Amino acid sequence: MCGGSEDVWQDKYSLPRQTTMFIFKKILVFILTLESRLILAKYKPYIIAITGSVGKTSAKDAIYCVVRRQYKYPRKSEKSLNSEIGLPLTIIGVPNAWHSPFGWFSNIARGLDLIIFRREYPDCLVLEIGADHPGDISKTVRWLKPDCAVLTRISRTPVHVEFFASPEQVFQEKSFLARAVKPGGKAVLYADDERLIALGRELKDRNISVVTFGTSQISDVRGGYFSPVYTDGILSGMTFKLEMDGSSISISLPKVVGLSHSYSLLAAAAVGKAGTIPLETIIPGLSEYVPPRGRMNIIAGQNETVLIDDTYNSSPDAVESALETLISLETSGIKVALLGDMMELGSYASEQHRIVGVLAAKIVSRLVTVGPRSRITAGEAKKSGLSSDMVHSCDSASEAAQYIIQFLKPGDIVLIKGSQSTRMEVAVKALMREPDRAPELLVRQEREWLMKN
Repeated sequence: MCGGSEDVWQDKYSLPRQTTMFIFKKILVFILTLESRLILAKYKPYIIAITGSVGKTSAKDAIYCVVRRQYKYPRKSEKSLNSEIGLPLTIIGVPNAWHSPFGWFSNIARGLDLIIFRREYPDCLVLEIGADHPGDISKTVRWLKPDCAVLTRISRTPVHVEFFASPEQVFQEKSFLARAVKPGGKAVLYADDERLIALGRELKDRNISVVTFGTSQISDVRGGYFSPVYTDGILSGMTFKLEMDGSSISISLPKVVGLSHSYSLLAAAAVGKAGTIPLETIIPGLSEYVPPRGRMNIIAGQNETVLIDDTYNSSPDAVESALETLISLETSGIKVALLGDMMELGSYASEQHRIVGVLAAKIVSRLVTVGPRSRITAGEAKKSGLSSDMVHSCDSASEAAQYIIQFLKPGDIVLIKGSQSTRMEVAVKALMREPDRAPELLVRQEREWLMKN
């Protein structure tokens, strides 16, 4: 599964050491998974499990804000720990010990303590579950049976498709989570995808309650009237309307922009509806939502500019959504896109980078790219009408930032996005008005990540 910050397991040691670490990790996963199974069997928490291609972490955080008003002691996956090792860590309630053997032994001991003794344990778990290889979810649901499964948007060309036979296989892998819901359980599905609507019909036939969310008219929880917000002429957030059970509520989200955040709150409201949480309880919960870092966050840039930090990861659908967000934004300056490579697309990589180039040429005044794959994006943008002197390609995020600094003027908006390995947060830090706030505002600021620079 996709491991977020757990990727530091890779590429750090010599081949013999990597082999040893691989074996150690496999043993560790086996032990922690076994402990997790025993803990769940003993304490029987209500399990809400979330998957999808776009917006899993944001949805997880928003859902937690709602359910903690109903449950006494809920727990959620921290950051994006959604892998074969991250999932047991959440269930046991211990941190990632990274490369510390003592830390891992301590985590195992904590699991044993929960199994042997009766301790206080969460009555609700909100778990994010990723899938970057075939079998990741189908294997997990052999032992993890959700009471409520949430499926967010599943891209037509999703990240990690490189490891699957086709995009449809990715969809099928993620749909295993919904099919694993306990009898009489709940499924919350993204309604703007006909594939998920069809899945919902299948689930209803199996006595699983289905609640949908999205922007389509058939959504049980619907969003609309999306609008950016400006403070003194500067982009500062967004608003939208949430419609549910005959009510229409205005929702404000400061310091972020883009439909992805509204979908996360719609998903959270749908989980509340599925769990019969009253609307007057759901809305205050949504107001406590704090968007995760690196997901369309608005950050003050140098020279009175605005940065839109979308650097957590990248995929074709996510880039398209981010670029289309720029269309609705008003500014006295120009719109700039700084785009890094989209990884793990396999045979779809060239085509998808070309598509991004065509779209970018229609929306931005200047395009800067990072990485060899994104040179295809740059070339296609030129073919599509963006002037050659308005397109520039770089080898690294830091190089790109230094290039952009030369032409930034007050009022400019810079969208920054790329896959994890492109480390586009380095560019955000270089362009921020207050770079000393990077540990507070940016992704991948842990020591283990910074050591990889």
